[in-house]
Amino acid sequence: MALSRRTLLGLAAGVPVSAALAACGASGPGGGGGATYWYLNGQPQEGVRAGAVDAFNKAHPKGQIKDTTFQNDAYKTKIKTAIGAGQAPTIIWGWGGGTLRTYVEAGQVEDLTSWFGEHSEIKNGLFPSSFGAATVDGKIYAMPCEVVQPIILYYNKRVFDQVGVKPPQSWDDVMALVPRFNAKGIAPFSLGGQSRWTNMMWLEFLFDRIGGPEVFQAIMEGEKDAWSHPDALAALTKVQELVKADGFVKGFSSITADSNADQALLYRGKAAMMLHGAWSYGIQQADGGDFVSSGSLGYMNFPPVDGGKGDPGNTVGNPAQYLSISSKAGAEEKKIAKEFFATGVLQDEESKKWIDNGSVPIRLGTEKLLAASKNADFLQFTYDVASKAKVFGQSWDQALSPAAAETLLDNIAKLFQLGISPQQFAAKLNAATAK
Repeated sequence: MALSRRTLLGLAAGVPVSAALAACGASGPGGGGGATYWYLNGQPQEGVRAGAVDAFNKAHPKGQIKDTTFQNDAYKTKIKTAIGAGQAPTIIWGWGGGTLRTYVEAGQVEDLTSWFGEHSEIKNGLFPSSFGAATVDGKIYAMPCEVVQPIILYYNKRVFDQVGVKPPQSWDDVMALVPRFNAKGIAPFSLGGQSRWTNMMWLEFLFDRIGGPEVFQAIMEGEKDAWSHPDALAALTKVQELVKADGFVKGFSSITADSNADQALLYRGKAAMMLHGAWSYGIQQADGGDFVSSGSLGYMNFPPVDGGKGDPGNTVGNPAQYLSISSKAGAEEKKIAKEFFATGVLQDEESKKWIDNGSVPIRLGTEKLLAASKNADFLQFTYDVASKAKVFGQSWDQALSPAAAETLLDNIAKLFQLGISPQQFAAKLNAATAK
């Protein structure tokens, strides 16, 4: 919640963990030979990340960064293993939130608070909302980077015109559209359910729209029985009603997001709608032929639920991505990493590339670049959603601790497969998150 994340999800295989650990051996205490940096593969994002490293290396012949890329799910396992073994890369790419908190509590990452104090121009040049997930107990442990990625409701305008219906303005509209599309042999919603976090986006919005941000805040704070709040149970029930009504493509629980098969269902007109991150736009543009350029891709914020307490302008997703520095790295590696943060992250060229890929960098003052882009409408939409939201909820699997997040994802898969009831789901999650 990806995903983030979900930043994306290509087909390339991850590097075996033994090779990955060997690749970063130089970042341990006393190591030499430059800094190491791991991040996600998958185009177009991988190309932008690699370009930033290449530009930095050209400008710093004596302080090089060696980068290694991984597939999304493989990365999560490998980075955890490497950090646990004291073999982390110098620069740790991540999503902030609960995982960052576990690194901090284990003394695995550098406190960057004073560094940001000395480099206030860097801090003041980034979206203020990006620092929440980089902060643990009032101290900053990560450099916000890359782009803001709210979760967006995408739809295929061609399919809507074909069936003669309009985009949903409420949850009741969503449920009313389901039989209309099914009658024409079109799946109402595409979903790569095997990836689990894709299912989570539905709950994030329904919890917010029905109960407001306070419901998940209580969960985050470890309140007893927080998952059993009536609004939480209402949201869990609604998502199962959508599953039972055949709201999702048949076989969704065996479709992966890493393969982008869920994206293809939308641009090929096999599915009418898809709830996915802002990064999806770049994939639709790259893989969907003339789908985006012809104006056939529609997008909107998640609709309100009648009688719900949440502000319909709220959003969820990734407020940014995050770079931390391993506390086990040698002094030279740490110095190179901080120089990269100061002069290599979100420079003009990188910012332009993110914009060209249909993303909004978290750097302030890019409005003119956004307006000049071929993707100006989508970028302005994303910028507005992210900047105007009263609450920008971080993806749950990033906001929670890794152990609680794993329980969450495991049970979300069961919830969507109708293997457990809302009450059983709530009981399992209460046990995992209560303090």
